[in-house]
Amino acid sequence: MSAELVAIYADESCLGNGQAGDNPGAAGVLIEYQRPSGLVVRRDLWVSEPATTNNRMALRSVTEAMRAIGAKGGRFRVCFTTDSRYIVDGMTNWVHGWARNGWKRKTGPIENLALWHDAIDACEGHAIAWRWVRGHVGHAQNEYANHLATRAAADQTASGGLVESGFDEWLAGYRARGGRAGEPDAFPDGAGFAPSASLPRV
Repeated sequence: MSAELVAIYADESCLGNGQAGDNPGAAGVLIEYQRPSGLVVRRDLWVSEPATTNNRMALRSVTEAMRAIGAKGGRFRVCFTTDSRYIVDGMTNWVHGWARNGWKRKTGPIENLALWHDAIDACEGHAIAWRWVRGHVGHAQNEYANHLATRAAADQTASGGLVESGFDEWLAGYRARGGRAGEPDAFPDGAGFAPSASLPRV
């Protein structure tokens, strides 16, 4: 029997990313699963840091999401969608080369290596398809993850784990305010699930 399928939509925010001084940031995650009746259930997750970068928070979006769904020992097939090329290119390409080279690269130390290791550890046991979408073009779930991240970055809050999602209410309000958002992506078809290559050990 195949593992249960989960859809994860993640985004990150860093206010003043790259500027001097401490720049607050956050990661926002929308998690979807489907009951046997076909009903899609959604949960939200967000974390924040007072001094960070976009790339650090993108990695934390992976770590926190995967730890949350695996907290009770469950192992899942996961469609992980993000607008971060840093995550998608890293998880499907870079980490394999880094691992072969002893977690080193010729051009110098690997940025955020400890966070890469945390993210890979959190993914262990799950089969994951890494999917990139362009940000800020009206993709409903991506726009919502961005909303969670930017709000948490500004307020410096954390959800404390998975909580009931406010996606439906947010989407209605976002559209009412003139926000451009298409119909939410349908829940992935498990029959067509094709995982990316397994991640290396750390």
